[in-house]
Amino acid sequence: MRAIHIVKTPLSSSFIRPILLDFVSCSPLRQFSIPRRLICAATKANGGGRSGSIVAPLVVNEDFQKIDVNPPKGTRDFPPEDMRLRNWLFNHFKEVSRLFGYEEVDFPVLETEALFIRKAGEEIRDQLYCFEDRGNRRVALRPELTPSLARLVIQKGKSVSLPLKWFAVGQCWRYERMTRGRRREHYQWNMDIIGVPEVTAEAELISSIVTFFKRIGITASDVGFKVSSRKVLQELLKKYGVPEDLFGRVCIIIDKIEKIPIDEIKKELGFTGISDDAIEQLLQVLSVKSLDDLEDILGGAGEAIADLKQLFSLAEKFGYSEWIQFDASVVRGLAYYTGIVFEGFDRKGKLRAICGGGRYDRLLSTYGGDDIPACGFGFGDAVIVELLKEKDLLPELGQEVENIVCALDKDLQGAAATVATTLRDKGQTVDLVLESKPLKWVFKRAARVNARRLVLVGKTEWEDGSVSVKVLSSGEQFQVKLNDLE
Repeated sequence: MRAIHIVKTPLSSSFIRPILLDFVSCSPLRQFSIPRRLICAATKANGGGRSGSIVAPLVVNEDFQKIDVNPPKGTRDFPPEDMRLRNWLFNHFKEVSRLFGYEEVDFPVLETEALFIRKAGEEIRDQLYCFEDRGNRRVALRPELTPSLARLVIQKGKSVSLPLKWFAVGQCWRYERMTRGRRREHYQWNMDIIGVPEVTAEAELISSIVTFFKRIGITASDVGFKVSSRKVLQELLKKYGVPEDLFGRVCIIIDKIEKIPIDEIKKELGFTGISDDAIEQLLQVLSVKSLDDLEDILGGAGEAIADLKQLFSLAEKFGYSEWIQFDASVVRGLAYYTGIVFEGFDRKGKLRAICGGGRYDRLLSTYGGDDIPACGFGFGDAVIVELLKEKDLLPELGQEVENIVCALDKDLQGAAATVATTLRDKGQTVDLVLESKPLKWVFKRAARVNARRLVLVGKTEWEDGSVSVKVLSSGEQFQVKLNDLE
């Protein structure tokens, strides 16, 4: 606890004394020091410096505790070099979405808590950043975008024509254990199709992700997609006599197969009430990696097999067969998925899932709306950056400015501002040197920001209505009238 040291304060300082006593006596505040500038300001306000008033300034302990300059655990700052990478990545997200004919939407980062916990038993329930606002309403920072999308679709109702093809790039928050590529705050790219019941929708969504990977230099030898269907698990549970109401809990446990030891999986499944024999048979089937082998077990008449066969057929037509493989253990952890599910993975196994999605035909009724066929995916920004680092594919993104404008005389700063404004009005980027600097400094600055040319405003040239232009790549230099400057 820091003390406040007061020196030579006469009794006449009635303005200051109550403030100091409040600070000293109020226990929650006693750990703080009073800034000298506040004391000085108060002293002047009380007539400081006049005869008969305070005769000496207050001396205050200014040993302030420094603030932690790191962002909260699990979050990030984005200095310019990181912001350039983020913009590069987001631009690819948006350009791919545009190529596929999707429209951009967004939602509040802050939503009602009920939007995310309506589905009881979801793992996400324990990962919310949630609190009560000043209106006594339970709210939460969104952990994902799909529930917000569902809310907006219900809100729009019949005012929109189906099918909807929407995308979003938004910030999400989850309080969870951090690993490589997993943060408590991240950005997520979502693409969703509302109103199409056919598997063609899932096939196009996977195609859009493959298109994105190709644009940034990722190949099918780097990344693959594990594909299955929630209907596979439904048929298995029915086959082994497992109650239907356990479906959601079993999905969450199965989703952990590659994350925790198999003995832990068996233990958690046992806690649901499933018999040991059923657990062994279930895990044996979920280890199947061939669609033909699954068909031998389930038969070919079920919806799960039919949907998966159609998806693999469409993959050939879209041209990404080499990217996808069947894996019966893929179920995705969120309870609202109902059909095809898929997950992008690093083939070397060094990273967690890169992206994932699937069909969620019954999500809207959870919120009181009419069910509409729907599917979509989420793609986080953190894992893909780790993969690009792993593959040495991160782009070199330096700052780029078209023009450096510099006045050669302090009296010409206003003229340089006019030149900068003229170029900016023509759509060119300009870094205006705002103070008198030697030319050596200006050239170093131009190199640092990768400027294309240097525009110098000299006295003689400006009197003639001209400026000097130096093309930095070639060294060519010439004079040009301000009105002709392009």
